[in-house]
Amino acid sequence: MDRAQPLIQRQRELAAITRALTTDGESRGVVLTGAAGVGKTTLARFATGSLPGTVRWVAGTESARSIPLGVFAHLVVGSTTSRDPVNFLAAAREALLADGDDLVIGVDDAHLLDQLSATFLHQLALDGKARIVATVRSGESVPDAVTSLWKDGYLQRLELEPFTREQSVAYVESVLGGPLEELSADRMWEASGGNALFLKHLVEGALEAGTLSDKRGVWQLRGRAAITSELAALLESRIAQLPDDVLRCLQLLAFCEPIDLDVLASVAGEESIEEAERRGLVRVHEDGIRLEVRYAHPLFSEVIRRGLGRAAARRLRGILVEALQSSDLSTVSSRIRLTELALDSDRPPDTALLLSSARSAIGFADSALGERFARAAVQRGGGFDAAQLLGRTLFWLGKSDEDEALLTEFDPDALDQRELATWGMVRFANLFFGKGDVDSAEEVLGILRERVTEPSLALTIRALGAGSAVAQNRLAEGLSEAQAVLARPDLTPWAVEWATYAQLWVFAVSGSGDIAGASARNDAVAGKVDGLFRYMAGLASVRALILTGQFDAAERRAQRFLDNASSLEYLAWGQASVVVADMELVRGRIADAARRLEQAVAALSVGPSTNAIAWIFPAYYPLIQAYSLLGRVTDAEAVLDAAETRYGGQVAVHRPHLDLARGWVFAARGETSRAVELAREAARAASVAGQFGVEALALHTATRFGDSSGAGRLAQLVECCDGPLVRLAAAQAAAAESGDFGELMRVAGEYERIGVPMEAADAYALAATAAKRAGHRGSGLAAAAAADALAARCDHASTPAVTASAQPLPLTSREREIASMVAAGLTNREIADRLVVSVRTVEGHIYRACLKLDVTDRARLAEVLRSAR
Repeated sequence: MDRAQPLIQRQRELAAITRALTTDGESRGVVLTGAAGVGKTTLARFATGSLPGTVRWVAGTESARSIPLGVFAHLVVGSTTSRDPVNFLAAAREALLADGDDLVIGVDDAHLLDQLSATFLHQLALDGKARIVATVRSGESVPDAVTSLWKDGYLQRLELEPFTREQSVAYVESVLGGPLEELSADRMWEASGGNALFLKHLVEGALEAGTLSDKRGVWQLRGRAAITSELAALLESRIAQLPDDVLRCLQLLAFCEPIDLDVLASVAGEESIEEAERRGLVRVHEDGIRLEVRYAHPLFSEVIRRGLGRAAARRLRGILVEALQSSDLSTVSSRIRLTELALDSDRPPDTALLLSSARSAIGFADSALGERFARAAVQRGGGFDAAQLLGRTLFWLGKSDEDEALLTEFDPDALDQRELATWGMVRFANLFFGKGDVDSAEEVLGILRERVTEPSLALTIRALGAGSAVAQNRLAEGLSEAQAVLARPDLTPWAVEWATYAQLWVFAVSGSGDIAGASARNDAVAGKVDGLFRYMAGLASVRALILTGQFDAAERRAQRFLDNASSLEYLAWGQASVVVADMELVRGRIADAARRLEQAVAALSVGPSTNAIAWIFPAYYPLIQAYSLLGRVTDAEAVLDAAETRYGGQVAVHRPHLDLARGWVFAARGETSRAVELAREAARAASVAGQFGVEALALHTATRFGDSSGAGRLAQLVECCDGPLVRLAAAQAAAAESGDFGELMRVAGEYERIGVPMEAADAYALAATAAKRAGHRGSGLAAAAAADALAARCDHASTPAVTASAQPLPLTSREREIASMVAAGLTNREIADRLVVSVRTVEGHIYRACLKLDVTDRARLAEVLRSAR
C-alpha cells in the first residue's frame, strides 16, 4: 500500500520524553515500555529527530544477543585488539563521546541486549555523559543492568499505552484521507486493541481485501477484519512455538468466540486452556453465571484461520457443533451460533434449524445472517417458509429486484390463508418501501383485503393498510384504521407493529407527544417481527418527543436505540444514527449531526439500487438543514437533489419536511424571501394533511427567517399541539410582529433553559433587530452579542436572523437579499427571475444598496456582503 503512514502524536508522552532528554535534573533520559507494536520506537525516534545534538541509534536483536557488546561492536572495530571487556567498554565509550556534547543514544529493544552491552548502557547513564532513550517490550526478560536504569532513578520509565479510540480513528482517517464510519471505527479499534502496528496492518489488509471502502464519502468496514501477510507472518512466528494442544485449543476458539469454558474444555482439554491463558493468548471472563473464553487479541483469530485449510476448518467446526449440541441451547443466540457453525461443517444443519435461526436473525436485525440461513433453507427444499424469510432479508438488503422475482414465483391462489398474508406483506413492503412502486403495492394490498378472511390475519392486513395510508400522507385514514385494529384483542405481532408504526408516525407529525402506549406496544413485539422495522417506528417516537419538547425523554430513547444497534449490523446502526442525529441537531451540535447523518446515509445505501429505499429518506432533510446552518450550501443542494430524485408516494408523509429543508437551502444562500415562501408552503401542505406539529415548525421557521405573519395561526395551533414549543413559537412570532423586545428576550431565555440553543440564538437576534428599530442601541448590541455567542457555540451556525444582527448593514431586507444574491454570483436577470420581479427593480435595489454602503459597483458590493457574513 502506498498511502502515507501518519504519526499520531501523543502529546503528553512526547513532552515527557523531550523533557527527559533536554532538561537538567536527576534523570538522564527515558525508558519506554509497552507491548510489541504499540508505537514505542516510532515515538522515540520522532522525539529525538528534532533534538539539536547528535543522536546515535542501535537496536537489540536475538542474533546479536550472543555477541559481547553486540549492538555497540561497530564502535570499537579497529580501535582495539584487546579481548578484555574493560578495554572493550573503554574503547566504545571513547568512540561514542567523540561525537561531542549533547549526545543522545537511542536503544531499540533494549531487553535484547547482551550483558556487556547492558552494562555499557548502565555506565553511560551513571557518568551522565550522554542522554539515553531506550525501548523495552513488556512481558520480556530484561537484563538487570537495564532494569536498574529506571529502578535506581537514572532514567525515567514511561509506559506507553495502546491508542485510545480517538487516536485510532485519527490514525485511520489520516491514512484514508476521509471520515471513518463510527460503527467501523468501533470494530477496527476492538480488532486492533489500539495497537499501532496491528492497526496499520489491519487498514492495509482491509483495503487490499476490499472490505474497507469509500461509500458516499464515508469509509466503511464490511465483513471480517483482514490483515496483511506481513503481520500474519509476525504473529505466525509466535504461534509456531506453541505446543500442539494449545494450538488446537486456539483453532477451535477461532471458529466459536466467545465460547463457554466448559464446552471448550470438553473438546480441547482444561490444561491447554490454562496454558493458553498463562501465555496471554486467551482470557477467561464472567458472563453472568457462565465463564467464557476469548482471544486476548482478536487478530490472532484471523491468523489461526489463515493457517487452516478448508477441510480442517470444516472438521473443527463439526467438533464444535457436536459439543454445542450437548450444551444449553435454550437461548436464541446459542441456536444461531450452532446453525452458523453447522453450515460450514461436516455436520450440516437440518432445514428446521435453518428456518428457526433465520427467523431469529431477522428478529435481531441481522439481515445478512438471516439471508444466509434462509438461502440455505431454500436450497434444501424449505419451500414457502424459507422463501418468505429470504424475501424479507432481500428487502432489507436492498435487493428488491431479486426479492420481487422470488415472490412472483408463488401463485397466490395456491397459498393457504397464513401463507397468503405473509406473501402479501413481504411483497407489499418490497414494492412499496423498497422499489417505490406504490401502484403495484396497492394492487397487492387489494388482493389481500379481498382474499384474507381469517379474522386475526384480516386485522393484520388492515394494520398494513394503515401503515400504507400514513406513509402516503393520508393521516386521518391511517390513524383511524390503526386505532380500530389496536382496539381488538389477540392481535398478531405484525398487526401490532404495523398499526403502531402508523400511529407513531401520525404522532410524530401532528404534534402529539402521548406516545407511551404506542411505544410500549412497539417494544413488546420486538424480536417477533423484523428487527429493522422497529427502528422505523422508533424514529417516529423520538421525533414525536422532540416536536413536543420532551427532549430528555427523546435523548434517552435515541441513545437506547443506538446502544442496541451498535452490537448489531450496519443497517440497524444507520437507522439508529438518524435518531441520535435528530437530537444532536436540536441540541445545537450541528457539525456532529451532519457527520452522523452522512454516515447514516452511507450505511443505509445498500443493494444494487437505492433509489427508492424509504428508510434513507428521514435522514435527508435534517442533513440538508445541518449543511445549510453550517454554510455548506453546495453540499445541501446535492442532498436536496438526491432527496427529490428518490421522492415518491411511499415517503409522501415527509413532503412538508422536505419543502422546509429546501427553505433552509435558500436561507443559506441569502435568498430570504424565497426561504420564507417555502416555509409557508410547507406549513400549508402540513396543515392540509393534518400535520399540525410540522405546520407549527414551518411557521416557526418562517419567523426565524424574518416573517412573523404566522403569529395568528401559531396561536391556534397551541390548542392542538402538545408541549411547550408551539406556545413559545407563537409568543415569539407575536412579539416579532409587534416589535416587543422584552418578550423576545424572555422567549430567547426560555429556549436556552430548555436546551435548544439555535432557536434561542434566532430569538435573541430578532430581539436585537427590534431594539435597534426602536432606537435602543445598547439593548440591541447586547441581544446581538448573545445571539452571536450561541451561534458560535453551535459550531458557528448561521441563520438569516443571526447574520443580520451580528453584522448589521444599513440595508432593507430586500436590499440585503439582492446584495447577497449578487455576492453569490447571480446576474441581474437571474435575480429577477428568482424573485419574480423586473430587472429594472433589481437594478434599483442594487443602486440604492451601493449608495448606502458607499461602493461604486456590483463587485465591491459583493465584497462588502461577503466580509459581513
